[in-house]
Amino acid sequence: MHRVVLVGCGSMADGWLEAIQSTPRLKASVSVVGLVDLDVNRAKDLAGRFGLATAICGSSLDAVIEAAKPDMLFDVVVPPARAQVVKTGLWAGCHVLSEKPMAMSLEEGRELIAAAKQAGRIHAIIQNRRYIPGIRRLRRAIEEGLVGEITAVHADFFVGAHFGGFREEMDHVLLLDMSIHTMDAARFVIGTKPLAVYCHETNPKGSWYRHGAAANAIFEFDGGAVFTYRGSWCAEGANTSWESRWRIVGSKGTILWDGADEFQAGHAGEPDSLLRKRVPVPVPDVADASQTNGHASVIAAFVDAVETGAPPETISSDNINSLAMVLAAVKSAETGVRVTISD
Repeated sequence: MHRVVLVGCGSMADGWLEAIQSTPRLKASVSVVGLVDLDVNRAKDLAGRFGLATAICGSSLDAVIEAAKPDMLFDVVVPPARAQVVKTGLWAGCHVLSEKPMAMSLEEGRELIAAAKQAGRIHAIIQNRRYIPGIRRLRRAIEEGLVGEITAVHADFFVGAHFGGFREEMDHVLLLDMSIHTMDAARFVIGTKPLAVYCHETNPKGSWYRHGAAANAIFEFDGGAVFTYRGSWCAEGANTSWESRWRIVGSKGTILWDGADEFQAGHAGEPDSLLRKRVPVPVPDVADASQTNGHASVIAAFVDAVETGAPPETISSDNINSLAMVLAAVKSAETGVRVTISD
């Protein structure tokens, strides 16, 4: 039974605890023995709502770690607090699973990767959007060559989200707070390394955000594939899925995914005047249903990695490439020029 201290008891923590308590595999292998928040009453309230009567609640991470003796730390704090929380957990001998983004900068991300290596512990990121059926189906279809070699991937994200609170005051709100989900998923689907990006960012008329509620980005990938991201958090009247609407173009055909349950794929058939007729082809189902449960699947993969020693899919040393995509897009938006991601 792994002993876990969860740090950061705001609304995001509910999703983590619900995943643990609703998944037999996790419920049998993970015990939340400590809850930490700057507001200790928030930690106590979380413990009460999830029946964690024996969990040690406190506002000092060091003190709760000392009392609870965990071997894992779940980091659900706000991004500016992340680096110190992760380092504290690693130095205390814990394997650490963090919320996204993994760091506030690439330099900070590299420091966390180095700290995990020095501590001999795993640090991974809960990129839960990788672990949904649609993204897994896209990846399997590409791996099996359903539409040949990938030449382009297009994702459209248009959601009129009225959060209130801190998001409405953020700089680069769409890029920094949301786009990493789609960018990480695109990197996973394409399967190669992002090389460069040009991004144009706006805050459209009628936006209820202070800055950067919309963005258009063009990414170049190793191997020649291009990924375009078109997004807005203030587009009303025709919302896409939270997972975006996708078009995958390959050398043999195209896959469409609406971001929910609808898939279409087609090859070119016999000529029909100027255009060739479309020949529908089936999109394969997911290979492993256990990898399609969002938070629960990421946490389970993390536990498996701790127990086997094999690196998890979302280990920080790989996930920093998704962070680099976001930060390069921000830099391009600020400077108005194409940015090489390796820089």
